[in-house]
Amino acid sequence: MKGEVDFVPKLIVGLGNPGRAYAMTRHNLGFLVIQALASQQGAMLRRASSLEGSKVRVAIEQKLLELFLPETFMNESGRAVKKILTYFNWQPSNLLVVVDDMAIPFGQMRLKAYGSAGGHNGLKSIEREIGTSHYARLRIGIGAAPFSHIDHVLGTFTKEESELLPEVINRAVSAIKRLIFEDFAHVAGEVNRREGQDI
Repeated sequence: MKGEVDFVPKLIVGLGNPGRAYAMTRHNLGFLVIQALASQQGAMLRRASSLEGSKVRVAIEQKLLELFLPETFMNESGRAVKKILTYFNWQPSNLLVVVDDMAIPFGQMRLKAYGSAGGHNGLKSIEREIGTSHYARLRIGIGAAPFSHIDHVLGTFTKEESELLPEVINRAVSAIKRLIFEDFAHVAGEVNRREGQDI
């Protein structure tokens, strides 16, 4: 399938909102995954004001990756993503976005080479700014909103979710690392086969 064969990971972006008030909210799951990946590599994200985000370069078995967290707030994520792609002169085929998803049960993941924004404002912003939906994304389920969508995504994790969260984050980090060395379609197939399974 077009996009899967050509994916060359260079830039891994986690979506979320900056600031302590949002740090442990469901909408910041992308941030949490990138922060965990950086921490595992002994690295710390540092603010790059000209790029409107925080970034760090890590080496995983001699393969260099740029990790990036936009600080534009979720609805304007695309502005910062476009800036860093332009800064490094990279293409959307080098980009993987890690994002929360209400359409997926909590803890389950979907890895896609491209696709629609699915109502997610962060993905809508990226598509609008870079002019294409052909970039990879790792969607991590936060479950459906019981009442207000805004209250759900900006709410903190429940006690049960918090207990499962480290495992969910570790599985996401593992999937990202595998993409460095394995075929995208193969990794996506294994990740996506977990649909309907308990974590």
